[in-house]
Amino acid sequence: MKVLPYGDRGLLVELANTAAVVACADAVRGHPALADVVPGARTVLLVARPGVGLDALRAMVPGQEHLKSADSGAFGPGLPREVVIPVRYDGPDLAFVSTRTGLSEHEVVAAHTGTPWRVAFGGFAPGFAYLVGGDPRLQVPRRDSPRTQVPAGSVGLAGEFSGIYPRSSPGGWQLIGRTDAVLWDLDRDPPALLGAGVPVRFEAT
Repeated sequence: MKVLPYGDRGLLVELANTAAVVACADAVRGHPALADVVPGARTVLLVARPGVGLDALRAMVPGQEHLKSADSGAFGPGLPREVVIPVRYDGPDLAFVSTRTGLSEHEVVAAHTGTPWRVAFGGFAPGFAYLVGGDPRLQVPRRDSPRTQVPAGSVGLAGEFSGIYPRSSPGGWQLIGRTDAVLWDLDRDPPALLGAGVPVRFEAT
């Protein structure tokens, strides 16, 4: 772990992996001295409210032992309400994922829907959430050649992550299904359906 100053009101916590990021964000989220918590793939940015010094901010950073013992899959009472995403599992890469994992297509769907996920962080496009905590049997590589256009609502897998494309865009994830859920809506507060820390459950339709 490294803790670096980030301006006069922020600290950037560099961590070893995504599980540690989720645990760190969970440990500090909701603290009254924090204006914002911004997790990334290997970092968590802590932004203090006006009047809170960096020394006080540094004291909030959880220790290594806490991060190692934390269960990033635990859905505690302080976490946001679970979001259920209905999915039609007819994606063009479902057969590849089945072959790669040694699971039948039905078992791939059962694994994707049978394990709760968490939003670790957002990125790539407004509304795109990187989900972690799913069935480890579903870890598959990105496509060798990304698609030039992936339809909005496509549900994919890549490495340890699952995710949903909020809009039509290029992409290299393995597509296993599609949802009609609206991931980003400027008329909604907040605009993103899946914010950091949100528990997510997929449901086959």
